[in-house]
Amino acid sequence: MKIAFYGSSLVSAYWNGAATYYRGLLRALSLKGYDITFYEPDVYDRQKNRDMDPPDWARVVVYDGTVEALKRVTAEAGKADIVVKASGVGFEDNLLLSEILRHARPDALKIFWDVDAPATLGELKADPSHPLHAALANLDMVLTYGGGDPVVSAYRALGAKDCVPIYNALDPDTHHPVAPDPRFAADLGFLGNRLPDREARVEHFFLEPASGLPRERFLLGGSGWEGKPMAGNIRAVGHVPTRDHNAFNVTPKAVLNISRESMAQNGFSPATRVFEAAGAGACLITDHWEGIDLFLKPDAEVLVARDGQDVAEIMAALTPERATAIGRAALARVLAEHTYSHRAEDADRIFKRHAARLEAAE
Repeated sequence: MKIAFYGSSLVSAYWNGAATYYRGLLRALSLKGYDITFYEPDVYDRQKNRDMDPPDWARVVVYDGTVEALKRVTAEAGKADIVVKASGVGFEDNLLLSEILRHARPDALKIFWDVDAPATLGELKADPSHPLHAALANLDMVLTYGGGDPVVSAYRALGAKDCVPIYNALDPDTHHPVAPDPRFAADLGFLGNRLPDREARVEHFFLEPASGLPRERFLLGGSGWEGKPMAGNIRAVGHVPTRDHNAFNVTPKAVLNISRESMAQNGFSPATRVFEAAGAGACLITDHWEGIDLFLKPDAEVLVARDGQDVAEIMAALTPERATAIGRAALARVLAEHTYSHRAEDADRIFKRHAARLEAAE
């Protein structure tokens, strides 16, 4: 089956946290025989900051950030058996969705794939005139990369015919153990872009513990942190390309996951970084959110902090030996249960179930 996937970017992770999710899942689907074309706009300097070449498992179409170019590429939706509009594409998202639905074949499976469901649902709640409200009636389903039952219930209450989470996962070919890299030497590392929905939590879970542990070395990766006041024992290294994520995760004694506020409140939304870190065999400390134990076992495969004081206490007690043991246990768990091959099996079942329903209705 042919998939036309309209998303933010497949070839660039620059200001594009969904990149590794797209790559892992779509590559795994291609191995199951799906013919995939990924359409992405040339915006936010993503094409100037590519971290991979177009892969051999998907055709990548980069279009100009203009309405004319958008209309040209959405006309190709009519060739696909499965048409996907992802959230947060970054250029004329509402127009993009309407044009995709206008061109998609009546028998095509039409999907809104939400890679930030809590934020999207917040927008829908605040704006009854949001175009997605009306579009839900013309979509066959909503897929999300997290959220669990709260998100499923919320989307169905808004009129979605179906809503199914396809969670983040590990691509073991991309994220795996490597040798430590002196560039990322630290006691605790955190990798994440500076975002309004996350910044206060980074202050609480990372910057404050750092100021209280002056003898510990803290490493901050991600874009946008320039000019942010922070303690002298924090070293900010800016944007970290995907090729360096394994070294960033495995070199410090531990790495920290800090959820965005909306994700933490909703729960059941493990960030891509959770699986990246576990896949590298890192000792991961995560802020608390509902549903953690569905993915990793607290105190054995992941350490959980409810606040910055917990982070400080964990770091004060964490030995290199225990950190290594936790990292190994996490790696074993995600390889056994949480790879993109597992997620592709879920998506494949959903696609085939829909096709079977269409055949039965004919």
